[in-house]
Amino acid sequence: MTTAYLEHTNITVENPDELASLLCTLFGWKVRWSGGAKNDGYTVHVGNDKDYLALYRPKTINGIQSDYKTLANINHIGIVVPNLDETEQRVLALNFNTYSHGDYEPGRRFYFMAQQNIEVEVVSYS
Repeated sequence: MTTAYLEHTNITVENPDELASLLCTLFGWKVRWSGGAKNDGYTVHVGNDKDYLALYRPKTINGIQSDYKTLANINHIGIVVPNLDETEQRVLALNFNTYSHGDYEPGRRFYFMAQQNIEVEVVSYS
């Protein structure tokens, strides 16, 4: 039996295009697909050829979101990078604040807020 792996996670965000662009810039990802989604919403799939994040924005009717109303009901998104210091410099260059730096087994890490309620943990195991 082959080992299962996580293919994607679907989260509700304020601005899928903006967040996808940031993730592409910082992590070398690509937009795999974008377009209409569940209940007339809009989604951007951003990641690599194996796995991705589905960034979903629900349709708004008279100022009320139609479904999946909770923005990012998750704790954080963990992304592994080959060089933590270079990635942090790119994050800082885009005027994001980094915090909660940690250097403990099995790797080093820092966090930043990419968008409202979207915390990203950046980790390096090298």
